[in-house]
Amino acid sequence: QVQLVESGGGLVQPGGSLRLSCAASGSIFSVKDMGWYRQGPGKQRELVARIRRGGTDYADAVKGRFTIGRDGATNTADLQMNSLKPEDTAVYYCNAVITEQLSLKAFTYWGRGTQVTVSS
Repeated sequence: QVQLVESGGGLVQPGGSLRLSCAASGSIFSVKDMGWYRQGPGKQRELVARIRRGGTDYADAVKGRFTIGRDGATNTADLQMNSLKPEDTAVYYCNAVITEQLSLKAFTYWGRGTQVTVSS
């Protein structure tokens, strides 16, 4: 079985910073893409940032403030969030496309989410 576990959420004041981490574990053959999505109150889940083999993608709302990084050796992905705004308040979910070791089939996995609250 494959799991994605997020950590690093919390409460921060506007203008502050947080770093989220996501670790993939289990029967993994390879990890193709990793990324972060978020779902704010009353909103649909949206892409925040992701790393593909061809590069990185960022939502316009976070460009210049958030940076995604990935460690292929440890199957982890981090999201450094700076200059946080109240509108960044959401549950942040890790997402990854992972090829399982036994079946060699690729599936999309989601973490359970971590709450980020930006408030004074």
